[in-house]
Amino acid sequence: MIKPDDIKQLAPTGKLRGGIVVSPAASAFFAIKDGSGTPRGVTIDLLHTFADALKLPLDMQIYDNSGQVTDAVASGACDVAFMPRDTTREGKVDFGPAYYFISSTYLVPAGSTIKTIDEVNRPGVRIIGISNTTTVRSARRTAPLATAEEVASVDLMTEMAASGNGDAFALSHDSFAGLLPKLPGARVLAGHFQQTGISVAVPKGRGAALAVASALMEDAKKSGAVRRALDAAGFKDANVAP
Repeated sequence: MIKPDDIKQLAPTGKLRGGIVVSPAASAFFAIKDGSGTPRGVTIDLLHTFADALKLPLDMQIYDNSGQVTDAVASGACDVAFMPRDTTREGKVDFGPAYYFISSTYLVPAGSTIKTIDEVNRPGVRIIGISNTTTVRSARRTAPLATAEEVASVDLMTEMAASGNGDAFALSHDSFAGLLPKLPGARVLAGHFQQTGISVAVPKGRGAALAVASALMEDAKKSGAVRRALDAAGFKDANVAP
């Protein structure tokens, strides 16, 4: 039984302020906007599940990348969100369980001679990643001979990939599935340079809030809510994190 005081620590305004990241192509993490401009996606379904369980209204906050939503949670402007976990973020927010594990790789534009992840780690290769994300940090760490540049959104990354403005574009495998049709001739490199969980996160130092969010996340996995959210978003082959 969740205590009222614990709920208040998680949602001090009386609403559950939940953060999501919207991109031009859906993934197990990224939401998209439908034809009417309404956001749809796995994280949105999970936030609704949380809010319903807590009997609180959902105040959804939309961000362009996971770095922005991390900073919003860290500042207390956002009560709860889901994001790829790494050591940098662990210094900013407190993490609970993961609902999904991502593997990150590179997309190379049409005409590229790069065939493997190892070939990205060469002088003169320009890696393009999303600002302040686990993926771009990992790309910079695992390909130190290349140059990693950061852009604000997946939209901008897609535009750069379409024009060949960059050599290797870093995202998770599932994110590229929706982008490839927009990038004729582009290829996704086999393998990965990063694996991490997409986990629930709350502001640091709120132990009761973390306990509530963690319990809600585990309940969502046990009840099938995570499975249903992945299926509804088109990721029927995606495995729910154990």
